[in-house]
Amino acid sequence: MLQQPLIHQLQSLRLRGMAAALEHQLAVPDTLALPFDDRLGLLVQHEIADRASQRLRWAKLPQSACFEDLDTKTVRGLDRATLAQVADLAWIKQHLNVLITGPTGVGKSFLASAIAHAACRADYAVRAYRLPRLVDELTKAAAMHNRSSFFRGLAKIDLLVIDDFGIAPIAEQTQRDLLEILDDRYDKKSTILTSQLPVEQWHACLGDPTLADAILDRLVHNSYRLTLAGDSMRKRENKAPATTTAV
Repeated sequence: MLQQPLIHQLQSLRLRGMAAALEHQLAVPDTLALPFDDRLGLLVQHEIADRASQRLRWAKLPQSACFEDLDTKTVRGLDRATLAQVADLAWIKQHLNVLITGPTGVGKSFLASAIAHAACRADYAVRAYRLPRLVDELTKAAAMHNRSSFFRGLAKIDLLVIDDFGIAPIAEQTQRDLLEILDDRYDKKSTILTSQLPVEQWHACLGDPTLADAILDRLVHNSYRLTLAGDSMRKRENKAPATTTAV
């Protein structure tokens, strides 16, 4: 088969990583001397890496983070057994949730991003929103009369990350939207939610008892909980000597 048509066929099959890797192989004579199995393996590895990169870009994680970067030396009250279960990612197939709570600056968003990053690498579709940004997107969808389409899109995502829940009063319409989002995902997909408030205070934060009961029923009882404690990591970074903070 001619090389260029083969590259076009790979692209038409959305195997863009393999297509790019094949072009690279054709441009490097030493690579062409490798056995067929080795060359095919390189193409597949490049495709896997390219898809993971695309998923990460689409996810729009709040921070660039991975489990390998987690600071396990700082005492933050994390239950290591629960963290290990969450890091295993089996809960995503079980359609469970993860709730991450703790005071400001202790690494909630970083931990959520690390979990979501691992999910992207495991070939799950991931999308992250700060709650205020999600509210903005819902408002735009309502203005453009495509709220149903937006909800359907969220319902298809394997892992939805909602960051900064309860950081400000939540309007009744937002509560109703959250209920619809979580109802669509209940027992079908997984959600990570981060909050400065302990889970026990979420009911009061939501205000409307009926909506609060419905939202928490779909979110809390089928979840892993990771509670962080300690001082703000940002304050520690600001107090660090100048020689250790230069980048």
